[in-house]
Amino acid sequence: MGITYVEGTVTGPTGKETTTEFLVDSGAKYTLLPLKNWKAIGLKPQRRLTFVLADGTKVKRDIAEGYIKLPQGNTHTPVVLGKAGDEALLGVVTLEELGLVLNPFQRSLHPARMMLA
Repeated sequence: MGITYVEGTVTGPTGKETTTEFLVDSGAKYTLLPLKNWKAIGLKPQRRLTFVLADGTKVKRDIAEGYIKLPQGNTHTPVVLGKAGDEALLGVVTLEELGLVLNPFQRSLHPARMMLA
């Protein structure tokens, strides 16, 4: 699988913004914002979830709501509040909210083909 990055801006409840480079991670459920970024825009924990990492380790992280702007669109999305050393990740919930899919061969984001039942 290729490595794909996209620059995005996240806005907090006070209107403050932070811009960062997100690793597009098709294995991550939620988008993760590093500690310095979410603190700078005033995000506050709203709930806590347990996540299982690729190696089986369980970690608990707080979740907040953020407004994310990417070149491909904008949306409100759950944001994992990262700890020191965590990297910015763009997860599949945010991608689905934006109607995007990752093409790992071209290392790019594309509009998803929507199917109606």
